[in-house]
Amino acid sequence: MILLRLMLRMLRRDMRAGELTVLGLALLLAVAALGSVSLLGDRVAKGVALESRRILGGDVLMTADHPWQNNWLKAARDQGLLVAESIGFPSMVSGSGDAVLADVKAVSDNYPLRGRLRTATVLNGADAEVAAVPAPGTVWLDERLMAGLGAQVGDAVRLGTRTMTVTAVLTQEPDRGFNVFAIAPRLMFNRQDLDSTGLIGFGSRVSYRLHLAGEDRAVAAFNTWANAHLGRGEKLETLDNARPEVRNVLERADRFLRLAALLAVVLAAVAMGLAADRYMRRHLDACAVLRCLGASGGQVVLIHGGEFLLFGTLVTLLGACLGYGAQALLAWLLSALVGSSLPAPGFVAWGQTILVGLVLVAGFALPPLLRLRKVPTVRVLRREWDEADGGSLTATLAGIIALAALMRWIAGDWMLWAIVLGGFAAALLVYGAVGWGFLRLLRKLGRHGKTAIGPGLGWRYGVANLNRHVRATLVQVVTLGLALTALLLLTVARGDLMGAWQSRVPADAPNRFVINIQPDQRANLEAFFVAQTLPKPVQEPMVRGRLVAVNGKPITADSYPEDQAKRLVEREFNLSWNQRLPPGNTVSAGQWHGQSKEPQLSVEQGLATTLGLKLGDVLSYDIGGNRLEAPITSLRKLDWDSMRVNFFVMTPPGVLDNYPASYITSFYLPLGRQDFVASLVREFPNLTLIDVAAVVHQLQDTLDQVARAVQVVFGFALLAGLIVLYGALQATADERSHELAILRALGGQSKDVRRVLTAEFLLLGACAGALAGMGATLLATVLARQVFHLAYIPDPLLPLTGLVAGVAIVLSAGLWGTRGARRNSPLQVLREA
Repeated sequence: MILLRLMLRMLRRDMRAGELTVLGLALLLAVAALGSVSLLGDRVAKGVALESRRILGGDVLMTADHPWQNNWLKAARDQGLLVAESIGFPSMVSGSGDAVLADVKAVSDNYPLRGRLRTATVLNGADAEVAAVPAPGTVWLDERLMAGLGAQVGDAVRLGTRTMTVTAVLTQEPDRGFNVFAIAPRLMFNRQDLDSTGLIGFGSRVSYRLHLAGEDRAVAAFNTWANAHLGRGEKLETLDNARPEVRNVLERADRFLRLAALLAVVLAAVAMGLAADRYMRRHLDACAVLRCLGASGGQVVLIHGGEFLLFGTLVTLLGACLGYGAQALLAWLLSALVGSSLPAPGFVAWGQTILVGLVLVAGFALPPLLRLRKVPTVRVLRREWDEADGGSLTATLAGIIALAALMRWIAGDWMLWAIVLGGFAAALLVYGAVGWGFLRLLRKLGRHGKTAIGPGLGWRYGVANLNRHVRATLVQVVTLGLALTALLLLTVARGDLMGAWQSRVPADAPNRFVINIQPDQRANLEAFFVAQTLPKPVQEPMVRGRLVAVNGKPITADSYPEDQAKRLVEREFNLSWNQRLPPGNTVSAGQWHGQSKEPQLSVEQGLATTLGLKLGDVLSYDIGGNRLEAPITSLRKLDWDSMRVNFFVMTPPGVLDNYPASYITSFYLPLGRQDFVASLVREFPNLTLIDVAAVVHQLQDTLDQVARAVQVVFGFALLAGLIVLYGALQATADERSHELAILRALGGQSKDVRRVLTAEFLLLGACAGALAGMGATLLATVLARQVFHLAYIPDPLLPLTGLVAGVAIVLSAGLWGTRGARRNSPLQVLREA
């Protein structure tokens, strides 16, 4: 109890005296920055995932080739899920003399559960969101079907045995982009009119869909139940099964957010270590007095460590609350950008914030305090003790290990965690070694005359100050270098990475696909494009086949436990051939076949991973009743974000010559050229033109929203970096104040003191800034290529930017931070020392 009272008394005294101000501010802002990153990142990630579920029209999409039984509806509703229904099938639609094959979709009144429908009142007119589906007796046609039929809003069309009125132009539906190669022009009508059309009968090709939505826990429980009860022709599709373009956007967004959180953790650890070390050194005299009064080393550590733990815990909780308030304000601002309020943060994000804050206190603040137990009583008379002991080094190592484990938890990805942790660990060693060499170089130059390193007393004393405290100078070089590295990553390199990311879906990305092009139509189609002042289309050959065996062993959907693998085996693949490696393709294993005539296959890397395929495996495809067998000789990575035509499997030219082939192309149709669609349909009625403009627009919108969120999150980590800079400069403030007082007592004038400080901070900033520029360049390049998979070209001026930024920031902050030391009376400073 006596120790507890003494601990609380010292806590109150140190707080009143301002001894804990810098320490508390560093911890408060560090935890607040980390909390805002973790909490806002969690909310943004959930919001993006929630917004992206509109691609399914719900949280889960169930599809079947037969009507769903009532037990499925009951199971979903028992879990508290909302259920909407859509039924799709191909059918001829006739208007005023014309008939067009359409992809017809009957929807229930509550469709969609996620996302919104958009319609226009006239063809090529402005569209808007609508909250209801077509009323009974009415239909909505998309722009291609309107153009193909020559219809207008108000006209009547015939669907089966029913004649219904066109009341709107359908411009966007949430789940349309989910399987763009399986759709024709769209007609949407109310589910209540389905039976009266007489279109559904025995043998009809119909897809029955259930769109489900609800709380995450209920969705997960239903998914578990559904996976155990799926029957023939029944599939469960979630966001994880979405198109590769969508998955890539979300995965990269998540990595950017986690990168910001990791940088905040690293910077917070550095700030805490600096602040705690300064706190310890300022309390050495008081500890020596306690030892003289009979306190043991353990009691000294208990008193100060307990005081610090109590203070640190309170500040950690306050910082977490401050971080929550900051992210709540920014989330409110961000909600206007994403169009909806963000979900509340989960308990995991709260736990990360508080746990990381406590680990920072225990791992990076307590180890310096453990040195207090070795303070000798003789320090009251002679201040010579300044050494570390094994216990403090062990505690520091334990803190680093614990922090590394938490970083792995936050990263969620081994590669991201390894690069950030390994990058900063390597920077710690390299910066220290280069800083030591830099000091030795300055010392040698100083011996050859003052002009070698600069004129006058200021340069000589500045260099002497840096070399007088080699250990402290190296700590400052390393700390400032790490902070500036993070700042450059958060500013210049972050902008380059975001630019490279956003350029993955360029503004002129293909937004139309044309399939079913016959070989004898290729020349005429090219001429048609040229006549319409559009670039010649690149027409890729395509042969459809089903994978039936691997290495001679027959395979079916039951051969694979994963749902995605089952779906891939059940579908028909689009096989193609090319002598040259297509744009956006890179060979990840094996060798591209080139001009070879031997039967062989090049397989997409993701497909090979999902199906467990490897180089040398012999695949057997059934193509129209004929068998094709060939080994895998290369694996490819595809640029799915480009929206170009891509193929999972490719062969050399000549291998597929004996099989019936059609051609496919993609192109960009500018706004205002909708007349091209109608002309193409009239000129080539057998072609199927697929409009993916809505998909591209949706991807770009999602990308822009996430980019804004990432920039906000990175701003908090930027604040943490500035705190580290402040802490690094404050770490030697007491020693510098004492040295300046001696210089002034020996006759130095204010301008001489300013010159000494200018030389010292300029050299320190130049060394740290140059190291940071090179470190940020290397780290950004590795992150871009290994984590984000971006074609990133580092800015060659980044090292120079780091040098200039280091000089400007350290020099200005150092001179501003020492203005008090330059004004204090030398006599007063020496007496206090």
